[in-house]
Amino acid sequence: MTERGNHLLPTSLVGSYAQPDWLIDREKLGGRFPPRTRAKELWRVPPEWLEQAQDDATLVAIREQEEAGLDIITDGETRRESYSNRFATALDGVDIDNPGTALDRSGHPNPVPRIVGKVSRRHAVEVEDVKFLRAHTDRKIKMTVPGPFTMTQQAQNDFYKDEVELALDYAAAVNAEVKDLFAAGADVVQLDEPYMQARPEKAREYGLKALNRALEGIEGETAVHICFGYAAIIHERPDNGYSFLPELEGCSAHGISIETAQSELDCKVLEDLPNKKIILGVIDLSTHEVETAETVAARIRRALPHCPADRIIVAPDCGLKYMPRDSARGKIKALVDGAAIVRAEFG
Repeated sequence: MTERGNHLLPTSLVGSYAQPDWLIDREKLGGRFPPRTRAKELWRVPPEWLEQAQDDATLVAIREQEEAGLDIITDGETRRESYSNRFATALDGVDIDNPGTALDRSGHPNPVPRIVGKVSRRHAVEVEDVKFLRAHTDRKIKMTVPGPFTMTQQAQNDFYKDEVELALDYAAAVNAEVKDLFAAGADVVQLDEPYMQARPEKAREYGLKALNRALEGIEGETAVHICFGYAAIIHERPDNGYSFLPELEGCSAHGISIETAQSELDCKVLEDLPNKKIILGVIDLSTHEVETAETVAARIRRALPHCPADRIIVAPDCGLKYMPRDSARGKIKALVDGAAIVRAEFG
């Protein structure tokens, strides 16, 4: 394993990277919320060639991250139609052929998996993905999995009497997956829990309990991503910042991924997470314009009075899935160059 990334202010994606236009219909992708059920119509490649095409596109994502200089590499979530649906639709107890309906973050109804039996993991979902990633880079690697609370909110429950019980069964499935991902070579596994921000009351009721169950007995480095939603879909950011953030000090994950660029978040809130690594979002995804390295550096400096540099990982606000490829490449290069500017200031 290379020593790259063992320096101050290492850089990483949150998870997703811009998929090539030859692989996925970006016009169809951009005109909808991230799908909760399967959305095979998004792929441009015929089914018999899709796996090969996804492998090739994943290699492109890996190389572009390496060329930009990122320290922690993901697979770009290239094989996924959304951050959550690939895992959520692979579980037992879920009827994906007759979907249900649930409200998305904007309050609009969206087709979702329908729970018709006990949720459990029938087989590993992302293990081959992490093996492929490990085989094609010598840098530190991260794999992402949807969190149990978010999947509970993105489903129609027609089986469980208690939503908490559903969340805990999702958590058990995630826990088994995370353990297998570390065994397959992942250095970091991140759980995506954007709905903790969107639905803080329920998150306080049972979200942390489910999250900690998902992380139970995990020895590798873990992170949790919460956000205000993809900027391409949800444009506004609340003036008062996160509705659910200090509570994550009570979770067993090592790092918390938050966005500060588009929201211009008051970084004083980082003081509420004194024992966590901070995956600091400093790339604004509401615009295709590529930031200068100095703009990125200034955003990193805003956090330093409230969190020591040795606890910060530098990243975009959220996933780059909806970003044009040229913009995505430019933004991750600016991310790396901005981190280098600040790193040099420490001598």
